[in-house]
Amino acid sequence: MIGGMEKIITEYPEMFSAVVIAILTFVSIMICNRVFRMIYKRKNRLHLKFMNSVINVVISVVGAYACLTQFEVTKEVSTTLLRSGTLIVAVLTFAAQKALANVIAGFSISASRPCDIGQKVRILSGSSVIAEGLVTDMTIRHIVIEQYDGQSCIVPNSVVDEAVIVNTNYSSPYGNILEVDVAYDTDIDRAKEIIVATCMEEPLLIKKDTLKVTVSRLTSNGLVLKFTVWTKELDESFTASSNLRQHVVEALRANHITIPYNTVTIDRGSETV
Repeated sequence: MIGGMEKIITEYPEMFSAVVIAILTFVSIMICNRVFRMIYKRKNRLHLKFMNSVINVVISVVGAYACLTQFEVTKEVSTTLLRSGTLIVAVLTFAAQKALANVIAGFSISASRPCDIGQKVRILSGSSVIAEGLVTDMTIRHIVIEQYDGQSCIVPNSVVDEAVIVNTNYSSPYGNILEVDVAYDTDIDRAKEIIVATCMEEPLLIKKDTLKVTVSRLTSNGLVLKFTVWTKELDESFTASSNLRQHVVEALRANHITIPYNTVTIDRGSETV
């Protein structure tokens, strides 16, 4: 076995060197990813995801170049390319404008940090919504946004950098607006008291002393009561809002306050359905 290996090294030194470089490149990428995974456990941030992707690309390019220079044919080509570096850079820049734009935009996003891992964002281009959901990942080319239906939206960095980003979680605490309809003949002050009392019993809420219920608007069904609830974390906001929707409805019904909804009456001659 050892003799066969020595023979291969002697007869095909370029091939052996290229294989060794390829293995070292693969191992380097694995080590890089493992180091970043350890970092993610302490601090999972968007710019760290981007840097991980950039370092992997750099290692891959350097490894591929080192492998190619082991052979005489590719070595001559690489030497020629290096001698005409200005021309090559110009050609590559023109051919890969979009790719380079994504890389540059990635650095811009990493530096300014308009959003981060786990934050709820909405990406707007003019009046159109490009993507909406939770930020989960970032590479040298794109940002991954997990939408509420479970699908992932892959948005190029250049698009995100030029778009308007509505970040629900840019600052803490996190607020969520809730609304509930009540009939026109409702005792409005009593309905407000019931909503406030129900909110006071929700353990996930903070800033309870600032809670205020207002009449948001009038509809064909009745009045819309509006209030804002605050939590420390985004996940807590989802849970607290769900709990309050259920408990407020139950409390209003228990106090004989009508929550109106549309009904349809079909008149079939003398028969009414």
